[in-house]
Amino acid sequence: MLDKLEAINARYLEIEQQMNDPDITSDMKRYVKLSKDYKDLQPVVKAYHDYKALLDTITECKELLSNEKDEELREMAKEELTASIERKDKMEEEIRIMLIPADPQDSKNAVVEIRGGTGGDEACLFAGDLFRMYTRYCEKRHWKIEIVDFNEGTAGGYKDITFNVTGEKVYGTLKYESGVHRVQRVPATETQGRVHTSAAAVVVLPEAEEFDVDLNMSDVRIDTFCASGPGGQCVNTTYSAVRLTHIPTGIVVSCQDQKSQIKNKEKAIMVLRTRLYEREYNKYMEEMSSKRKTLVATGDRSEKVRTYNYPQSRVTDHRIGYTMYNLPAFMDGDIQDLLDAIQLAENAEKLKEAVG
Repeated sequence: MLDKLEAINARYLEIEQQMNDPDITSDMKRYVKLSKDYKDLQPVVKAYHDYKALLDTITECKELLSNEKDEELREMAKEELTASIERKDKMEEEIRIMLIPADPQDSKNAVVEIRGGTGGDEACLFAGDLFRMYTRYCEKRHWKIEIVDFNEGTAGGYKDITFNVTGEKVYGTLKYESGVHRVQRVPATETQGRVHTSAAAVVVLPEAEEFDVDLNMSDVRIDTFCASGPGGQCVNTTYSAVRLTHIPTGIVVSCQDQKSQIKNKEKAIMVLRTRLYEREYNKYMEEMSSKRKTLVATGDRSEKVRTYNYPQSRVTDHRIGYTMYNLPAFMDGDIQDLLDAIQLAENAEKLKEAVG
């Protein structure tokens, strides 16, 4: 373990030196990548220095016990040695988790799509409930949400909604939400009081940054149209909404959230860049899942990940067998405990593979 940490520390110092090189600072793409790597290595380097200091303390305590005759000093050294060994075991466990290779996308912002699935109007209403759940969660995390595009359901909620989430390690947290979310409840339109099952699909993608995708705008057709939905007279009567079509791939992206056509175009370009990046990212995810089991949904968006049972006030995550019985709090954005449990389960799986 110490050898690995020393190698990481050497790499950290090397990056630090490179970032002061004028040739590199003039290459923005390379400099941005080095800055990200430098920031990602900082927690591990700090852990390395703490761990090394602790090993030095253990060595000093053992030497003192071997050479010291004073009983009072020997007793103090024994206590310090016992406490240090306990801290060492705990620290080594924490470092093992830190040394698990991180998904390089985890630190990115995220683009989230929610689509009503089977269940008609009720599925659209549930998609709206999920959007509110994520909105409340993001507020608790002080993350920023920006709606990119949406189509409202006829009875409320959304047929589909796309939004961007900006903050610290957003994708690494929300990526576990990808998959089919199933709801069991009595719809407002049900007169017999029968429980119906509906579903909504959630897709979480890492937001592609400008340096991730080389988007040639000459390959993009730009159309403008009048926005629909709420927003006032200005939104509905001016050609502020933007539709981008990427001709080589046929990918179509729309944005109608902003009153300004320029702002809608900027958002649409960001989502288009993310869609293009997704194609490459899915290849990476498929390759990763073929090598090992992962709790993160891959290209299979039909995988059922969670059930929300309203009559029992129950939430069950099927990947880790996690169940809680406080559905109102969960739907109000208290989802961190479940996300932590999923992260813990995946880390345990990765550690098992690393040892094996």
